[in-house]
Amino acid sequence: MGGEDRLISPEDAFAHIKKRRSVLGGVVLSGGEPCLWNDLPDYVREIKNLRLPNGNVKLSVKLDTNGMFPAMLEKLFSREETTPDYVALDLKIAPFRYAELLPAVFGHQPIEENGDTFNPGELLRQSAALIRQAGIAHEYRTLALPCGYITEKDIEELAPLVFDAPWHFRPFRGGNCLDSAWDSYEEPESEALAKRKTLAKKAVELGKNGMY
Repeated sequence: MGGEDRLISPEDAFAHIKKRRSVLGGVVLSGGEPCLWNDLPDYVREIKNLRLPNGNVKLSVKLDTNGMFPAMLEKLFSREETTPDYVALDLKIAPFRYAELLPAVFGHQPIEENGDTFNPGELLRQSAALIRQAGIAHEYRTLALPCGYITEKDIEELAPLVFDAPWHFRPFRGGNCLDSAWDSYEEPESEALAKRKTLAKKAVELGKNGMY
């Protein structure tokens, strides 16, 4: 939100949502990573229970997540009133490469759930499976990073997680990166982005047909 002085409390955010509920179609819980928040199920339930003056339920809830906290997803999906209406899961690189993201994203700290340490790639697989099994409308999103960072092998490894859900690629844009070195990289050309999309579509079809 551009600095701690501009952050608002969950209570204030909910009060604003409640005030504006008659003109809102839904609420997106994004990040950072919303699944880090222990009170997330309660917040989802409060939003979904909001009603218009005529008594009708108005707001839907969309959850954006990086997939590193399947235990929270399982908790959300365990009750209808805490289940998001739509989920967007980020797919960054092949699951076996996810450890490369630890220094930048997790500050060299191991990922723990319920006292156990997990491989981040396995956490991603668990989250994708939970979302699919829950039957919730969902999509997958990949940031098309420059300099060949995402390879054809990455796309092939991610494809089985997608199966038949929408998989969107968006171009990298520098200028506000946590690692300032990335700000100097140019955005991928539209042709390169189109190639990634084609590879992804082909990989998903091969996976569905049991080709790998």
